[in-house]
Amino acid sequence: MDKIVVLATGGTIAGTGEGGAYVSGQVGIERLLEGVVPEGLRIESEQVANVGSQDMDSSIWLKLLERIHTLSAQEDIKGFVITHGTDTMEETAYFLHLTLQSHKPVVLTGAMRNSTSLSPDGPMNLYNALAVCAHPESAGLGVLVAMDEGIYSARGVSKAHTSHLGAFKAPSGGAIGHVYYGQARFDAKPTKKHTLQSCLALSDHSQPLPKVAIVYTYVDCGDFLLKAALQAGVQGVVVAGMGNGNVSHTLLETMTQATRQGVVVVRSSRVGSGCVQLGEIEDARYNFVRAGDLNPQKARILLQLALLKSTQPQAIQEFFDTH
Repeated sequence: MDKIVVLATGGTIAGTGEGGAYVSGQVGIERLLEGVVPEGLRIESEQVANVGSQDMDSSIWLKLLERIHTLSAQEDIKGFVITHGTDTMEETAYFLHLTLQSHKPVVLTGAMRNSTSLSPDGPMNLYNALAVCAHPESAGLGVLVAMDEGIYSARGVSKAHTSHLGAFKAPSGGAIGHVYYGQARFDAKPTKKHTLQSCLALSDHSQPLPKVAIVYTYVDCGDFLLKAALQAGVQGVVVAGMGNGNVSHTLLETMTQATRQGVVVVRSSRVGSGCVQLGEIEDARYNFVRAGDLNPQKARILLQLALLKSTQPQAIQEFFDTH
């Protein structure tokens, strides 16, 4: 009988309340698992945290990473399911996707409705995530997200709606599979480096991640947000530019000054889909890095990990191109 370890971190799936008003992270994982375990699976569970995912932080990421690495050594463990709030699920998933050194499947899931709402989606999402984790084709795919019958790679998935049950999408590539009442099928595989192939694994789990800020652009935004980030001592900045990562002349000048100070600047986009590529800004001229199709919050995570390996824009661009 396959054994799966469920690591709980809280979120809406563990929330309680009435209607749209609720408090996240109120219910323990043992209660959430009642009646939702597919036949033929043996489950162990741990409550790693119990927070709304707006309060997720890198200390919990590192705790999850270390716990999975420790448990992965046990041959009888098939894989891992992580229950998580939806607001930052994509970020936790991508961090683990880049840093985990295991071929065993890791599947994140959560809920858009709290556990005591009129029609909670958490039980089915958890049931499906367990089934996806147990599926023989899940091994070696890196970190997955299973939400509302979709199976997504951690790299491509984003929360795309504030409240719909189908809030999760993969704007650039789509779902890599689907799961219906525990019956999973896969239609594609991730092509970028992850987990065992990743060059961004952490050699020291106690080392703090570099400070990286995201600067959002808009009409008349100026450069004061970027200047504030630089004054705060960031090592890197992701600029969520307009369209194809475009910025105003004022902001471009300050971004250029930042690179001269040794701060790595990544051009991303606020658009939500598509790829930032060579266009109106010639990145090599300014020593900028392009985020490709990573959204700003994921570009930030990759930059944090890349800065632990190199501070050279050319080397960091290679990480963005391959991971």
